[in-house]
Amino acid sequence: MANLLEGKSALITGCSSGIGRATALRFAEAGAIVTCADVDQKGGEETVALIREAKGKADFVQTDVTDGNAVAALIARVVSAHGRLDCAFNNAGIEGDVIELHESTDRNFERTMAVNVKGVWLCLKYEIRQMRKQGSGAIVNTASVAGLAGFPNLGIYVASKHAVVGLTKSAALECAQAGIRVNAVCPGPVDTPMMERIAGNEGAPGRKDFEAIVPMRRYASPQEIAATVAWLCSDQASYITGVSVPVDGGLFAS
Repeated sequence: MANLLEGKSALITGCSSGIGRATALRFAEAGAIVTCADVDQKGGEETVALIREAKGKADFVQTDVTDGNAVAALIARVVSAHGRLDCAFNNAGIEGDVIELHESTDRNFERTMAVNVKGVWLCLKYEIRQMRKQGSGAIVNTASVAGLAGFPNLGIYVASKHAVVGLTKSAALECAQAGIRVNAVCPGPVDTPMMERIAGNEGAPGRKDFEAIVPMRRYASPQEIAATVAWLCSDQASYITGVSVPVDGGLFAS
């Protein structure tokens, strides 16, 4: 559906690789004008270059989502450049240390929560303000299957993604009568640099171990997550809000 997001002004954070990059490309392919944001300037600019090579429309804004002033400026720039903000994908996130809770550090807790929770909250805050002015909008947050269950050695990451699910539900209820929908995606194992880092840790399950617990016996591609996000941001999902959609190869079917 090439015109699924035709003419929409879209924002994607965490666009430099993985799910964020795949979604930026999918949005542009679907006709959106995409603002890509990431702290990683090189990766973000590479994503924009890929979009432009495919004849899509995109620009890049280097942004630290843990900085409220930076996020406010990002939303203002999107609106200044494109007149409005129709859809947003709050995807920026980190896995933190892969370590048992009793061995973890204050720094790991603070950094993981800052990016994964404060970053999503700040994006929601300024996106919703703009969308309320417009009277419409669609937002998708990146949670995880780790936002639906516990996983050993990832306790702080798990807590952060449970928080994203909670923020999604609360924002959806607050915005339900304002023409704004807020949902989340909960990916299982995805073929991304983050998943490579997690599976590559000493003492952590390897790729084959992760694949073995997925009923479909494989990782998702980033493009499969991107397709779900694009649909949730489109008018085809107009009656869906407040849900956290597992995109997990059947992992949570039982």
